[in-house]
Amino acid sequence: MNRSKAVTLLVENSNSYTRSLLQGIASYMNENESWSIYFSENDSATSSLNRLSDWKGDGIIARLDNKTVVDTVQNLNIPAVAVSAADHLPRVSYVEINEAGVAKMAFEHLRQCGFESFAFCGEPHHHCSEMRASAFAQCVEAAGFVCYRFDHEESPNGDSSAEQQRISLAAWLSSLPKPIGLFAVNDIKAQEVLAVCRENRIRVPEEVAVLGVDNDEVLCDLCTPSLSSVILPGKRVGYEAARNLDRLMRGETPDRECMLVDPLGIASRQSTDVLAIEDNEIAVAVRFIRDHHCDGINVQDVVDAVSLSRRSLESRFQSRVGRTLHQEITRRRISRVCQLLNETGLTLAEIAQRTGYQNEEYMSVAFRRAMNVPPGRYRRGR
Repeated sequence: MNRSKAVTLLVENSNSYTRSLLQGIASYMNENESWSIYFSENDSATSSLNRLSDWKGDGIIARLDNKTVVDTVQNLNIPAVAVSAADHLPRVSYVEINEAGVAKMAFEHLRQCGFESFAFCGEPHHHCSEMRASAFAQCVEAAGFVCYRFDHEESPNGDSSAEQQRISLAAWLSSLPKPIGLFAVNDIKAQEVLAVCRENRIRVPEEVAVLGVDNDEVLCDLCTPSLSSVILPGKRVGYEAARNLDRLMRGETPDRECMLVDPLGIASRQSTDVLAIEDNEIAVAVRFIRDHHCDGINVQDVVDAVSLSRRSLESRFQSRVGRTLHQEITRRRISRVCQLLNETGLTLAEIAQRTGYQNEEYMSVAFRRAMNVPPGRYRRGR
């Protein structure tokens, strides 16, 4: 019998994203051959490095998020696949989250809430924080708005206390124009923002709407109010990383050595459940579309719900929301289709019926036009 391949995982499991990443690796193994996995349940990637000095294995999957891990992986001289690579290495395949896609999805969610002021709250010296901040600012500025940014900075001697950081964050939050949509680098940072808002009587979501990343459901539900969050495809990242490593260990070339995986969507909760549009008629139109987009409505139905002429409504809606009425109806309907494809086993015909399309064919045409891929292939890809 052939020996099982020995694979080390330099992936911590301290948050929901990394645990879903590990689930993806396990899913690939269940569908293919089992590996002998070297992984300590409570290890971080850095603390696991010592046991690799004399290790003679076949492959490695690692989060390359600091120089020590990067140097170790480079020196092992065995097949390796990086997940969340701060530094892309020659000869190292990687599978990562599309951070630009995360930022774009966050901006669009806050924009559809009606915000015209935006802020980003991150962590200094974190590669993914810098990428999300930069991409979010680009989205905001491309739409003609200003993006405010906050990163906790350490004091010169490195002794900044948690209390000092909260005071700085409180001062920054108080100085922001209101209302404002705030995008935090992750759910943990978003929870800190919510706590500081509560301590300083800043109303969420009326004055500051807060959106995190990771969709850690336990943490999001423990927040007050409950936290909206970008859903990351951790399981898909782990699965694709395992598939690439398997090909490398067989002496083959991966189909795609550099892969970026798009976020899955937004888990919308109370922290962004607000409509920050001062134009009352446009707010009515947005709310009507939000509540009835899966009921087969069209533009005339929206016009009938608002006390404006069609021409005036179309013009003011485009100016405030940045999309036509038809585009907004389609966008919300396609978003719901994506959610049902990702989260349920409903047939395409059943999804079409639930999202207001006349039949499966109409839905498929609209979905392909919006997503550049048929719904069936989209579901398989997820």
